[in-house]
Amino acid sequence: MSAEATNPGAPSRRRARSRLDLRRLGRAALLGPTARDRVPDAIGHVAEAHRAHHPDADLTILRRAYVLAESSHRGQFRKSGEPYITHPLAVTLILAELGAETTTLTASLLHDTVEDTDVTLDQVRAEFGEEVCYLVDGVTKLEKVDYGAAAEPETFRKMLVATGNDVRVMSIKLADRLHNMRTLGVMRPEKQARIAKVTRDVLIPLAERLGVQALKTELEDLVFAILHPEEYERTRALVVENADAGDALAAVAESARAVLRDAGIPAEVLVRPRHFVSVHRLRLKRGELSGTDFGRLLVLVAEDADCYAALGELHTCFTPLISEFKDFIAAPKFNLYQSLHTAVAGSDGAVAEVLIRTHQMHRVAEAGVVALGNPYTAVDTADGGATAGDASGGADGERADPTRPGWLSRLLEWQESAPDPDTFWTSLQADLAEDREITVFRADGGTLGLPAGASCVDAAYAQYGDAAHACVGARVNGRLAALATRLGDGDTVQPLLAQDAASGPSPDWLDHARTPAARIAITSWLAEHPEAAKPQAAAPRTPASPGGGRRAAVDAVAEAPGMPDATVRLAGCCTPVPPDVVTGFAVRGGAVTVHRGECPGVSRMRAMGREPVEVRWGRAAECRVTLVAEALGRPRLLADLTEAIAAAGAAVVSATVEPPSEQRVRHTYTLQLQDAAGLPALMRAMREVAGVYDVNRAQHPASA
Repeated sequence: MSAEATNPGAPSRRRARSRLDLRRLGRAALLGPTARDRVPDAIGHVAEAHRAHHPDADLTILRRAYVLAESSHRGQFRKSGEPYITHPLAVTLILAELGAETTTLTASLLHDTVEDTDVTLDQVRAEFGEEVCYLVDGVTKLEKVDYGAAAEPETFRKMLVATGNDVRVMSIKLADRLHNMRTLGVMRPEKQARIAKVTRDVLIPLAERLGVQALKTELEDLVFAILHPEEYERTRALVVENADAGDALAAVAESARAVLRDAGIPAEVLVRPRHFVSVHRLRLKRGELSGTDFGRLLVLVAEDADCYAALGELHTCFTPLISEFKDFIAAPKFNLYQSLHTAVAGSDGAVAEVLIRTHQMHRVAEAGVVALGNPYTAVDTADGGATAGDASGGADGERADPTRPGWLSRLLEWQESAPDPDTFWTSLQADLAEDREITVFRADGGTLGLPAGASCVDAAYAQYGDAAHACVGARVNGRLAALATRLGDGDTVQPLLAQDAASGPSPDWLDHARTPAARIAITSWLAEHPEAAKPQAAAPRTPASPGGGRRAAVDAVAEAPGMPDATVRLAGCCTPVPPDVVTGFAVRGGAVTVHRGECPGVSRMRAMGREPVEVRWGRAAECRVTLVAEALGRPRLLADLTEAIAAAGAAVVSATVEPPSEQRVRHTYTLQLQDAAGLPALMRAMREVAGVYDVNRAQHPASA
């Protein structure tokens, strides 16, 4: 039920070979076996399409696969009344036109045999080899009788795991769904809607991520027609009304050809009509559409350098819209897509969008991973199969598979932590809804691929897995950052982990986690530690010492020889302790205030005309000091700091914990030390507490 087939009045969307009469071919296949010395007529179109991409392909295995598929499906019919063999034939033709290699086509012919006939996987393996068997098994559905309502999500889980080892599994599934969507009109409306929603939420995003644009765009139109019939009809009517819109683009295309020809750049300039969903989105974005909005110009050249040369010529001879320029050659999309995007205005003001790419880039843009062929390093054997050793790739057992992208690796990792089918299904749809990816750098030089909008929480779980439960913060581009900080493409991130194994995530982390891996791990930990999910009480404030936080005099710590009877007290602004260099100043009441030599209060006192008083440290080693600990908030932080202080032999005179701001907290302690020489060790011990990133002596505004 393609957009064209559903609406006979719609203009043709692309130039291609005529649509096959699969009903006639399927019925012809039922007349009896074909001579064994030639390809059956029913797959002649498949063979033709396959040879267009692979001229030297051995078609013997396709003939054998067709014979098995036709004989095993004989007597089965689709809901449309067509012989069932027409379905695997159509799926195989779709893949052949995309350029799939022989092994994929063999598996696509057989993809329903194990599921719907008496053929077994052992039979497929024995006759066609391990690779074909793996692909057929990968797309075989799980039985509802065994899995009940979980059959569909568990089938997708099985398929995705198989795709992790061989992306050709998902290529076959996408082609299978496309043909089913084309013929969905014979089903009940409610079943059409259910299948269309799964296609929209799961398979179209997968087609996008695997770069198979040719399948993705047609699937989008088919889903659009089922789920939004009114909008679809409005868009279709708009396309029909502007059937001559191609003339405006054709004029721009001819001018572009002349420009590139005069510049000596061999190029093919084509007019590509937009598919219905693209027209609909553009109409929502711009409102009224002009003639050139119904398509794009596609410029195909031989080499990468020619892409930029063509861009320069077009920008020189037309008026470029710089805001529309994007370079996906220098920075390819995560789905292998490469192209230069620009928009130019002609002398009449008509604006045309232009895509510039090489022929190879175009093939990959249309067919994605299908165009990359066999992901294994081993070469297919003569019969199209491969041995078990071949299936593992190189001699050391490592597969060399450039088609397994980072998003797929992440998906395979988090799905292991989602045994519940509902959790897996909802997480899968949420993951696939993220249509853009960023790359961030680890402090050790590695990289992490994350969805756009990911935070430091996501980076921590992507790098450390469940060990990220102990994360207390992060450094982003060398600077301390809260866990909620969103990361940008190219950022360097270093998650900071606590040494305390009992540390765990806060429920607030779920507000910042974008990846399913992080959300599943956090949710699981909170479920196992229900006490951590309860709202945390406000951090306790130890009552401050009398005098509004100002320190009382400390006996026999410092003395002023010139004023033997004066009361000597240590300044609260800098909290000097032995063996600091100190300076004293006489203040009201006959007291002497002692400051550290580098304290800003010393400069202010001198500026006021105050003369310094000689002071020195007395014999007593006991002293009092105020320390400020800067930390990232986490459970038990106050308790751990207090324990570290006690272990260092210091007593807490007073403590203040300020309310957290962006997960950062400030603890201020006034401490009594038995020996001032232990202060450096005490500060080191406090800095080693998980989450604490700095400890300093207090610096408050000086007072006279």
